[in-house]
Amino acid sequence: MAILVTGGAGYIGCHTVLALLEHNQEVVVVDNLCNASKESLDRVEQLTGKHIYFYQADVRDNSGLTSIFNRHPITAVIHFAGLKAVGDSVRQPLKYYQNNIAGTLVLLEAMQQAKVHQLIFSSSATVYGTPERLPLSETASVGDTTNPYGTSKWIVERLLQELTQAEPAFSIIALRYFNPVGAHESGVIGEHTPHQAPSNLMPYLTQVANRQLEKLFVFGYDYPTPDGTGIRDYIHVMDLAEGHLKALEQLSKQSGYTVYNLGTGKGYSVLEIVHTFEQISGQMIPYELVPRRAGDIAQCWCDPSLATQKLSWQATRNLETMLRDAWRWQRNNPNGYQNTPS
Repeated sequence: MAILVTGGAGYIGCHTVLALLEHNQEVVVVDNLCNASKESLDRVEQLTGKHIYFYQADVRDNSGLTSIFNRHPITAVIHFAGLKAVGDSVRQPLKYYQNNIAGTLVLLEAMQQAKVHQLIFSSSATVYGTPERLPLSETASVGDTTNPYGTSKWIVERLLQELTQAEPAFSIIALRYFNPVGAHESGVIGEHTPHQAPSNLMPYLTQVANRQLEKLFVFGYDYPTPDGTGIRDYIHVMDLAEGHLKALEQLSKQSGYTVYNLGTGKGYSVLEIVHTFEQISGQMIPYELVPRRAGDIAQCWCDPSLATQKLSWQATRNLETMLRDAWRWQRNNPNGYQNTPS
């Protein structure tokens, strides 16, 4: 029996693959490497001493997926593959809809053909749009999204729900992530931004600390928050990976479609993150306050209690651990998975 992980060479994907291997699962990875590196999986194999079946392929390639399903005894799919930058999605909405929505449709068709009916979908807190109240629970309204990335995740959630209504054989869990940060404690795998400047706070912050970037741009300083900067619920990537293992256990016990928040339930502002990181790293972080980005919201954090009740999962790593692990990864790998000059 094997687990297919789409986008498994990416940031969250490779950490989840590591967790799967450590729990003696056979893992098949499909990734087109448009925003990832095969080196991440090579390092996961080194850390675990176990083999990963890897295919450089696109989830929009039905014949390629069909071949992979025919080759391996796949019982469930964890679907990470997709584009994920909020700002980029505002500039290129069609690209995001093509990758995130069309890619999921092709994957589902291949699963149908292979009679594989268990799926974990990598969703996002962005499906909630601007929160009506905080903390966000799974019963909060969704769909009033503020950017194409969030819209693509919401549309996929909707089609998954409708699929399970039409085909009861499917068991699907959507996990709504809040803000993944950190890295594996070894410092061997972490967040890699191979082709562009980082769009997420943490890799940008650590690259400034490592003197690879001149300063941190803080987008938005006039939000209705205590210090004017945006507030988010940050979760360690290994807590997130462990959430997928718990969801995988649940798939075989349920039918239909369910959704869970994965976060810590606590929000931190951008400047709180900066100042805490300075204390942990001993590095001063030069930053500049600049206008808000299109598609961003003021604050967002979750109520993760449903995942605790139903999946027996909760985040265990605190903010200091998240920042320390992210900094260790950056120091050890200043160029990510590319060869580091001696």
